[in-house]
Amino acid sequence: MSAPVDLRSDTVTRPSPGMRAAMAAAEVGDDVYGEDPTVRTLEERTADLLGKEAGLFVSSGTMGNQVALLCHTSRGDEVYAGAGSHCVWYESGAAAAWSGVQITEVGSGGLFTPAELEAAIKPRAYYGPSPRLVVVENTHNRGGGCIFPAADVAAIAKVARHASLGLHLDGARLWNASIATGTSERELAAPFDTVSVCFSKGLGAPVGSVLAGPRDLIVRAHRFRKMLGGGMRQVGVVAAAALYALDHHKTGLADDHRRAKRFAEDVRSARASVASPESNIVMVDLDVAADLIVGRLREAGVLVSAFGPKRLRVVTHRDVDDEGVAKAARETIRAIAEVAGASS
Repeated sequence: MSAPVDLRSDTVTRPSPGMRAAMAAAEVGDDVYGEDPTVRTLEERTADLLGKEAGLFVSSGTMGNQVALLCHTSRGDEVYAGAGSHCVWYESGAAAAWSGVQITEVGSGGLFTPAELEAAIKPRAYYGPSPRLVVVENTHNRGGGCIFPAADVAAIAKVARHASLGLHLDGARLWNASIATGTSERELAAPFDTVSVCFSKGLGAPVGSVLAGPRDLIVRAHRFRKMLGGGMRQVGVVAAAALYALDHHKTGLADDHRRAKRFAEDVRSARASVASPESNIVMVDLDVAADLIVGRLREAGVLVSAFGPKRLRVVTHRDVDDEGVAKAARETIRAIAEVAGASS
């Protein structure tokens, strides 16, 4: 039996043979003592790519975001983030549990305007939370992989600075935004104090993210990482995977974007509403129950995610080629027709 076409997420990617070889050959040391040379190289290289002073290797994007919140905020502060942001939906309530902050969602579809941010900022008064931080997610997962417009980011940063707010970029898929726009990660990260980037999604590494920012803040971040249980020992074996991905996998994201557009074009002919994807995430809005379509597709050897009662999320990545994406589109069209016919 052939392996299923797995388009549930770009997190399902597996290390390539070259990446496995790099991992096996990695020079390692004890990172808790600061002695893993491969980790140090990754942190320095990533910080340089993002135009920041220093970086800290963490186990996941969630840990990177949560460490950033701990660095930027105090208990009782308020954080502003785009509607549907990862730190609101997919981090197990960690912002409330660890930082003791409340998050106000702004805008819609993952994006928000400077005016919407300005309207959301509460007055600094004893009876309210203290406004402290703005979080931008780029690309935005629940927004269908949408890319935050650079002009809006610059204007939002201006509003934030005027209100004495910090700025954090959840750049788990910043690599996708860079490839799609032809803009360097450094330029995309420039307006922000801190940036987290992930290596275990489209880049195909098995684990790991880096939080980058000012050197004094990263020193504090190191302590918070320890508090969260993020101290790792001979972790150069996975840092080597991230370095390999930067050298060999990043340009391949353009193929993921092309395949996402092809999938959207094909499925749009069915009874579905499909926005044109800006990166590697396709949202398919249906007239029928998404769970029924997910079940039919699983039987046909295609894995996708239900992202709402009548919404599918399809994520292209390096482990599914043109033929696999074409199969997924054909089976999706067939499943929609069959379920719609059965319910009519």
